[in-house]
Amino acid sequence: MTSVVKIATPDAIAEAGFRVLSRNPGANLAEVANAAGITRATLHRYFPSRQALTAELAQRAIQEMEDAVEIACANSTTAGAALRDSLIALIPLGDRYGFLAHEELNHDAAIEAEFLRIQAETSEWIEAAKLEGVFDHAVPTAWINRAYDYLLYSAWDSVRAEETTPNQAADLAWRTLTSGLGTAT
Repeated sequence: MTSVVKIATPDAIAEAGFRVLSRNPGANLAEVANAAGITRATLHRYFPSRQALTAELAQRAIQEMEDAVEIACANSTTAGAALRDSLIALIPLGDRYGFLAHEELNHDAAIEAEFLRIQAETSEWIEAAKLEGVFDHAVPTAWINRAYDYLLYSAWDSVRAEETTPNQAADLAWRTLTSGLGTAT
């Protein structure tokens, strides 16, 4: 009988990091190592510090979320549709979003620049959606952008709590965003 040896990889550690840190931002590296099924010493061979791990997770999260949005919005015909399609694509990546929402990452200028770029792109979509009549022109774009972020987090949290499916959560988040911020009739 041969035994199967689980080989620790940066990918396995990253997945464990997302699971643990999105639910408990104060978790230590020993908890991440345990979730990955490795020792803390093995984790440190790949990521010498918490900062190194969180920087890697942030870069992965941003890239995975960007890739998902790009694919989801490839056929979106309006800015409003692109915002909705991106919401649908991002909810299944909630552990990435949860990690980014809770982790202090301002120590990395490149990551901070990425956040600002993404926020600016979302604001551009919101401005275009205002022109389409999706949102009331009187509501500040920054407010809608913040509401979008909070609703995305709430949708993921609802799915994680098994209160809704990803599609139900996306529908509820979109309905909340557009009904609460839509043009007055």
